[in-house]
Amino acid sequence: MAFPPPKPACGRPPGPEGPFGAAGRAGGLATTGLAAFFDSGFFSSVTIHSYRYHIDMITDYSIQAVAINAIPLIFAITIHEAAHGYAARKFGDNTAYMLGRVTLNPAKHIDPVGTLLIPLVLLLTGSPFLVGYAKPVPVNFGRLRNPRIDSIWVALAGPGSNFAQALIWLILLIILVGLGINEKFLISMAQAGISWNLGLLVFNLFPLPPLDGGRILAGLLPARQSIALGRLEPWGFFIVLGLVFTGVIGNLWMGPLIAFFEWVILLLTSPLRMIF
Repeated sequence: MAFPPPKPACGRPPGPEGPFGAAGRAGGLATTGLAAFFDSGFFSSVTIHSYRYHIDMITDYSIQAVAINAIPLIFAITIHEAAHGYAARKFGDNTAYMLGRVTLNPAKHIDPVGTLLIPLVLLLTGSPFLVGYAKPVPVNFGRLRNPRIDSIWVALAGPGSNFAQALIWLILLIILVGLGINEKFLISMAQAGISWNLGLLVFNLFPLPPLDGGRILAGLLPARQSIALGRLEPWGFFIVLGLVFTGVIGNLWMGPLIAFFEWVILLLTSPLRMIF
């Protein structure tokens, strides 16, 4: 899963106007043209995420600073993963549910290497990038009632959950500030929750496999084109890393789309901000 480090709490004054400081074979897909793309039957690395961050974002290793970031991040990862499994179950595939992946228990989704070891090593070595991934969610696409369309909804469920969480954290921030509750820990956590979730939302929508955006694009493309896109999946992670290191994803994708979704959640909460 991917780790977009939140903007530092001190980056902007807290307030409602400035809160921002992804089992088995898919045997039933041959007729859809998506069989090659979804052959693994997994939402592989569905929450891979990485982007350039400023080292000063993570310089305070106090228990409080860790908690401020870890709590919303754990929710962001766990709910994202569970959402994929929940959507798959709703559309006819029980695989993730039977394996205990439709749960809010973080231990079921955290990969010791991808979620913990790799990000920790990168952080301690001063890497300008933070990269990670969670356990892939198993989906048997052949069991989905309408594999081509339903696979899009299953893919959208993860980023959709991050959008909803960013909105909830913003609502909490507005209420805290509006009620005059000047609790820096809670305010900083709400800011971190907004930032983590918007980062995960936008990065995972990048239209390249194995990211959720690649799954969505494959479901929308004609059969021949989605099969061609699927051939990129073994190299997708390395392509994404290259685009990250060259700044393409950060400058041309992450920045503009995060700004757009910030505007959306601010628009959705405008009635609440008028009240407070």
